[in-house]
Order: sequence, then C-alpha cells, then structure tokens
Amino acid sequence: MLTFRLFMLQRVTALTMAPLVLGHLAVMIYAIRGGLSTGAILSRTQGSLPWALFYGTFVVAVSVHAAIGVRVIVAEVLHMRGLFLNAVSWALCVFLLLAGLRAVLSVTMS
Repeated sequence: MLTFRLFMLQRVTALTMAPLVLGHLAVMIYAIRGGLSTGAILSRTQGSLPWALFYGTFVVAVSVHAAIGVRVIVAEVLHMRGLFLNAVSWALCVFLLLAGLRAVLSVTMS
C-alpha cells in the first residue's frame, strides 16, 4: 500500500512541477530577451510574496518527487529495505527542502 501511495504522490508532484517548469522557462526567456541583468532580476524578486510562493511550491514538489525517485533507485540497485531506506529518502527530502527553501528566501525576501 505504501508503494502505491508513493507512486501516486510522485505523479501528483510531477503534475505540480510541469506548469511551474514552463513558467520558470518563460520567465527566463523573458529576462534574457529583455537584457535584464542579475541585479535587475533580483530587484524584481526581492520582497515578492508571489515569487516566493511560486518557487516555494516548486521546491516542495521537487523535494518530494526526487526523494521518492531516489528511494526507488536505491531500493533496486542497493537492495536496501525497511527503516534504513526510509531514513535515506527522508534525509534526502529534508535536505533538498531546506536547501531549496533557503535559496528561495534569499532571492525573494529582502
């Protein structure tokens, strides 16, 4: 039952990430074509709650999605099971979440 729930959760995070990736690519293309400098981009994101929510949602989805994917790979390749497998996948999820949210906060909060 856990395997099915993780499978479904990974699919939901993929559905969440898809429009966010497209939005990110659109913003990057707009910024590059507009000739915006790094400073100009950061000045537009500082103090912006919408950008914090956009990229924060992206970080949460990626963290969960990646942790589940790596969990499957580790289980298949290293034949890991049980509590140690759970600990590895939780540790990866927490690490990605903390690193990503730290980056989002540093770019969006003044």
